[in-house]
Amino acid sequence: MTCILKGYRSEHKLKVHEAFTSTLRKEGFFHTYKFLTPPGGELLTFEGTYFACIEYISPNEIPFSYQTVQNRKEALKLLEDFHQITSHFEVRYRTLLPKAELLGKWIERYKMFINNLPTIRYFIKEPYISEMISWASWSLSHLEKNQNLLDQQSKVILHGDVAHHNILRDESGRLFLIDFDLIQIGPPAYDYLQMSNRFLPHLNWSFDRLSKYKQIRKYIKNRAFLYALAYPADIFREWNRMIREKTYFDPNKLKYVTELSIGQFHIRKQFIEQLKNILEEIQE
Repeated sequence: MTCILKGYRSEHKLKVHEAFTSTLRKEGFFHTYKFLTPPGGELLTFEGTYFACIEYISPNEIPFSYQTVQNRKEALKLLEDFHQITSHFEVRYRTLLPKAELLGKWIERYKMFINNLPTIRYFIKEPYISEMISWASWSLSHLEKNQNLLDQQSKVILHGDVAHHNILRDESGRLFLIDFDLIQIGPPAYDYLQMSNRFLPHLNWSFDRLSKYKQIRKYIKNRAFLYALAYPADIFREWNRMIREKTYFDPNKLKYVTELSIGQFHIRKQFIEQLKNILEEIQE
């Protein structure tokens, strides 16, 4: 049987992920890979890295993306099913997995972006930078006051990285959720926020189009969710990563991050203004 070797920094993390995917399947979620017994039955290690043999899933000839309505609907349903299954056993993993800390993570990402401004200013100018910082400051300040509106939800095991490349369509057309490196305990809204952020560039930053998706529609009156939608998580993430890895010399990567920051800047600004108006109506 063909398999993929996946490396882990510790044997403990490998064992946790192996147990997690096994539990998923036992509980009825089969839309992911399974771990296979390594050749010889012994754990594979090399230079401090521990390798697992993971089932190879033959991909569809058309790579999965969030560009189509159908793909977005299927991705949301896959995530919803994943959350529903993990809600049944998340209590068993509370001592093994970290607790999701959305606000803390975003504050650190914001601080790192601020520290990177001397470099970022070589590539993008005002008013873009000040505007993005104002979005983040507004989002974080209000999210801090309203985070309990998300945290009071029942907990599940979050995927933590619902980028399109972590969803795979196989040769027969079935969807699979892969790569559980960032799994953690938290409210489902955290994954839906991340998926919304991934969807919006394909929706022309339309709140109305986003709110038509069933799984997201239930959050459109949740103040914390709306405040969080304004946070430029994608922009900060990509600039911080590019500067950390010093890949701004790569014209393709620089073009992508610059386009992410500037290409949809004006419609994104309109989107945030709409969020502010909606929040004013909710609070009245």
